[in-house]
Amino acid sequence: MSFFSIPFIILGLFVLISSFFIVKQQTAAIIERFGRYTSIRQSGLQMKIPLVDRVAGRLSLKIQQLDVIIETKTLDDVFVRLKVSVQYKVIKDKVYDAFYKLDYPHDQITSYVFDVVRAEVPKMKLDDVFVRKDDIAIAVKSELNDAMIEYGYDIIKTLVTDIDPDAQVKEAMNRINASEREKIAAQFEGDAQRILIVEKAKAEAESKRLQGQGIADQRREIARGLEESVEVLNRVGINSQEASALIVVTQHYDTLQSLGEETNSNLILLPNAPQAGSNMLNDMVASFAASNQIGEAMKEAKKKDNK
Repeated sequence: MSFFSIPFIILGLFVLISSFFIVKQQTAAIIERFGRYTSIRQSGLQMKIPLVDRVAGRLSLKIQQLDVIIETKTLDDVFVRLKVSVQYKVIKDKVYDAFYKLDYPHDQITSYVFDVVRAEVPKMKLDDVFVRKDDIAIAVKSELNDAMIEYGYDIIKTLVTDIDPDAQVKEAMNRINASEREKIAAQFEGDAQRILIVEKAKAEAESKRLQGQGIADQRREIARGLEESVEVLNRVGINSQEASALIVVTQHYDTLQSLGEETNSNLILLPNAPQAGSNMLNDMVASFAASNQIGEAMKEAKKKDNK
């Protein structure tokens, strides 16, 4: 082997090696011959004619995601920023269209997303944008599928991943929410106070009823005791008027005794002279006698009228 043959051998090895190439999994390679499309090669070890064929480009067949941020205005004149995530992939049977018909697929998808979102969101109020974000995503996916299928792209899914109103609008919404919650809390507190008042009134009414029943029972027992006292005094020759007066006087002195036992009492009982008891007894006996005479006179008069 001569020295001059070494460069040719190296060149031959280089040409031989350059005729082989590897395509990764989930990737498609586009082969051109003198600038003209020849074939599409899938994953694995592939061969091409050296110096004639070339790999013009490679397209990933994996699902890819493009995030698009759009600022638009709602029906109630609120500016809002939406983040739309588009998941797409190159259709395996349409690698040619995806490579040759469209230079910048990201820009094309972004333009369609802007167009659809700015057509749909201005029809909705801000609250509806949050509630109907899935409807926005479905509209974007439908529009993109119809447009991008021609270029060899399949839109897998579109998601509205973020809705961000203006900072002042968010602050106002938070204030409205807080005010609504304070209103509900005040209503619950009012209901609780009303229940307490009603229950307290019921308890007081029950207490008054029981107190009145106790007073009535007390007076009934006092009357029964007075009746028994009068009967006992009548047995020893004291008539009913004198017995009644004696009982009243006895209660008078019992009251004085009770007041005397209270050291810090400021109550004054009138009259409280030493002769007050005897005067009270005489006055009561006289009044009872006078009332009996008046009663007898009225009975006689009634009998005469009946005759």
